[in-house]
Amino acid sequence: MKELFLIIGAPGSGKTTDASLIAQSDINITHYSTGDLLREEVASGSELGKTIDSFISKGNLVPLDVVINTIVSALKNAPTQTIIIDGYPRSIEQMTEFDKVLSSQNEIELKGVIEVRVSEQVAKDRVLGRNRGTDDNEEVFYNRMKVYTEPLEEIQKFYQNKKLHFIIDGERTIEPIVADMKELIKKIQSI
Repeated sequence: MKELFLIIGAPGSGKTTDASLIAQSDINITHYSTGDLLREEVASGSELGKTIDSFISKGNLVPLDVVINTIVSALKNAPTQTIIIDGYPRSIEQMTEFDKVLSSQNEIELKGVIEVRVSEQVAKDRVLGRNRGTDDNEEVFYNRMKVYTEPLEEIQKFYQNKKLHFIIDGERTIEPIVADMKELIKKIQSI
């Protein structure tokens, strides 16, 4: 059975960097970013990619079935037992639908949802400071932040009730965050 860890956090919380560093340092862990999975589809130039792009370019969410199919397929084909996905779920619908899909199969078990917590100011400073592309401007940042925070409380409650919700302080330097996250994953795996 594959063990899945979800890492959620505001734009600029460092969740993708944290997850990729953990996977780089451990050959038994595979890391997928939902953003990367979707961007790969966009880069392929497929019809699906064009559909995805029409949502991403505006900072909006990609339709549910598209995202879940992309994720589940990646999980089942992952080369390792332990998988980390960052940036998912981002809505109540994504969470409940993904939960249904996971409950209806026995190949993948969700072990933990790790929230990398940062203030809006820290998130904004990081996102606008990295200047990666056209989607890193103030207007898009506030839209992405709103998209993240609106369902957050309900997502936290849902996973807290399942005893799967964990919090990491994301406002420190990267080394202690990654060390804490590695430690937390090991601890959860041993339960």
